[in-house]
Amino acid sequence: MGVARRLSWAGTGLAVLGAVTAAYNLVTVRALSRGVTGVLEPVTVCVPARDEADRLPALIADLRAQTGVPRLRVLILDDDSTDGTYEAATAAVDDDLRFTVLRTSTTPDPGWTGKAAACVRLAAHADTPALVFVDADVRLAPHAIAAAVTELRRRGAGLVSVWPVQDAGSPAERLMQPLLAWSWASTLPIGPANRSLRPSTAVACGQFLAVDAQAYRAAGGHTAVAASATEDLDLARALRRAGHHTALVTAGSAARTRMYTDATQLADGYTRWLWSAYGGRLDTGAALGTVVALTYWVPPLAALFGRGSTRRLGLLGYAAAVTSRLTARTIETHRAPTTSDLASALAHPLATAHYLALWARSHHRHRTGRLRWKQRPLVGTPSDHDTSRTATR
Repeated sequence: MGVARRLSWAGTGLAVLGAVTAAYNLVTVRALSRGVTGVLEPVTVCVPARDEADRLPALIADLRAQTGVPRLRVLILDDDSTDGTYEAATAAVDDDLRFTVLRTSTTPDPGWTGKAAACVRLAAHADTPALVFVDADVRLAPHAIAAAVTELRRRGAGLVSVWPVQDAGSPAERLMQPLLAWSWASTLPIGPANRSLRPSTAVACGQFLAVDAQAYRAAGGHTAVAASATEDLDLARALRRAGHHTALVTAGSAARTRMYTDATQLADGYTRWLWSAYGGRLDTGAALGTVVALTYWVPPLAALFGRGSTRRLGLLGYAAAVTSRLTARTIETHRAPTTSDLASALAHPLATAHYLALWARSHHRHRTGRLRWKQRPLVGTPSDHDTSRTATR
């Protein structure tokens, strides 16, 4: 058997395994229920916001429209913004007494990321048994908060990560953003992972987290992940180490977000944290990058340039990769793939190549001290596992 054929067998086998895993998750991954009756316990929603004057008012309107949470309190922290976030927030809150808008003009202490520091400040003002952390660019349906807390209590978990639908506008977003859900949907059976206490199988998205306040504080809260470049994922791991289950569910119709608005912002957003993937190790990242190339580049190359059975193997592997990506998108959106979804899935080899290029760029900027986000220099520590299943900001 020639080298090209052996490589095609290996790459196609891995691609098919990813498609099978995604198919399993399509059948088994749970979404937030739309039929919740509500929650009676007090709930505090915490919203960290830095330079979010344009997007924060829409979230505030969504939070004011929440149903099924009669004892709702909302804390919003303007984290030393430069664009009038505080004024935009207070205007949107109007006279709603459930809302408190806080403000800080200090930079994070050395060794802290801005997101972790903001979340700690918010949690310090919360005294309810359930906390919900929501990013400023998330849009919520009226049942979202009640459904998230209901899911948290139904599972008896310390943390439930609600995965919002990732909206995309520009071609770069449509190419790259579906990789976020695909990264876990095609590699990890979520049902068993949700039942496990192993930190290595945790999946989390900090855009929308529901946490049990007692478990959160027992695990150290965001203080325990102060320097993490992927604080959401490491928070879930900290809770698991403390003996509390964490779970991933999809938002369904409850939440959606558009993280980035153009190619430049997307590249900067990925660059700020990708260095921490795979434990922050160049050797591990390079090894896994080789696996990515084998799985998602070799089959389409074999389909284009191979002959006979090698070409057929390549076509099968490429089809499996496209299928896994479309399946992951369906898991996320709970609808059939669109023409746009299909076009971006067909370009999956380009997406993985761009991902690896951004990973290399992130490492270079981290090592040269040039990482910044929202006008702040970034510090951080790598996650303690060899994969990065998160949509961190």
